Amino acid sequence: MASSQAVQASSAAARAVVPQTLGFLLLENFTLISLASAIEPLRMANQLAGRELYRWYTLSHDGELVRASDGLQITPDAATHIPLSLDWVVVCGGVAPHRGVTREHVAWLQAQSRLSRRLGSVCTGSWALAKAGLLDGYETSIHWECLAAMQEAFPRVPLTTRLFSIDRDRFTASGGTAPLDMMLNLIGRDHGRELAAGISEMFIYDRVRNEQDQQRVPLKHVLGTTQPKLLEIVALMEANLEEPIGLDELASYVDVSRRQLERLFQKYLNCSPSRYYLKLRLTRARQLLKQTALSIIEVASACGFVSTPHFSKCYREYFGVPPRDERNGIDSRQARDTPGERELRVRMSLSAPPAEPLSSAVLALTQAQGEPTYASVTLR
Repeated sequence: MASSQAVQASSAAARAVVPQTLGFLLLENFTLISLASAIEPLRMANQLAGRELYRWYTLSHDGELVRASDGLQITPDAATHIPLSLDWVVVCGGVAPHRGVTREHVAWLQAQSRLSRRLGSVCTGSWALAKAGLLDGYETSIHWECLAAMQEAFPRVPLTTRLFSIDRDRFTASGGTAPLDMMLNLIGRDHGRELAAGISEMFIYDRVRNEQDQQRVPLKHVLGTTQPKLLEIVALMEANLEEPIGLDELASYVDVSRRQLERLFQKYLNCSPSRYYLKLRLTRARQLLKQTALSIIEVASACGFVSTPHFSKCYREYFGVPPRDERNGIDSRQARDTPGERELRVRMSLSAPPAEPLSSAVLALTQAQGEPTYASVTLR
């Protein structure tokens, strides 16, 4: 009896937990696909859980219409001067972020930081956070088109080409659908992998990418047209992953010495040619492991590894997990996670302050109650 009462009390407490509240700050010319990719997983999390795990508001400095990069106009839920009890703040950027970030944006974001909000961004929104001085020392993702400009403008921000980055209380995603992957990873950390998997199934999203997945940054964008020989060498590498070409042979193809070849890679790509070639082969192996039914032996062979043990060793050293765990979808960090280490905070009051506008999450959840998937996932 006592045990039953304890279970009921625990269930009641779970139902009483107030959702985490997100404020999406819309910059002028933000990309609509990135905003939708961030919000839709939250809506579906509520639907599958059968209760409001998340609520959200769209915001602008003055509460007026904000135009997206595709020309559509969004009416925000509130202006930034309206006090909202936010847990997360997410900046939604897009085209020409350096022109869309104002002093008012910077001041408001700095105020949110002082209130200990978790701060994030999608697409080029990290430009605003960096301008506010809130990304110094935090690993940061931004759309590859802005990588060079942002590195020059904010040298204290460690940039990465990863699809998204979660670093302590900062989370940043590059453009397109990358925010969907980031949100699914955050939801999975907070409420379990089953819920994240259920959301991806509802969106017919075959594979949830993680923090190790990289943006495909065109090398021409990194190098421009100043290094045609280096571009030619990389093209040769990419075309010969199954049977790697020796460095001396690569050098002779483009009429340079091996020493010149090594200097080119070190100067412009910050690694040796053999290391870069290995990275290409391992990245291809990761795609095959996740997207095909090829055996690990076949994957190793298709990527130019003469033995499976050598392939497994290289793979583990580069990605942090062995190929078998990658194939099974096991994240090496999950085994170490404990509830006390989860970064997402849960607020414990039942209702939002009366001054807050109504979140569209409430309407979406009400409409979802007639769906067959409503409350179909039991949370951990």
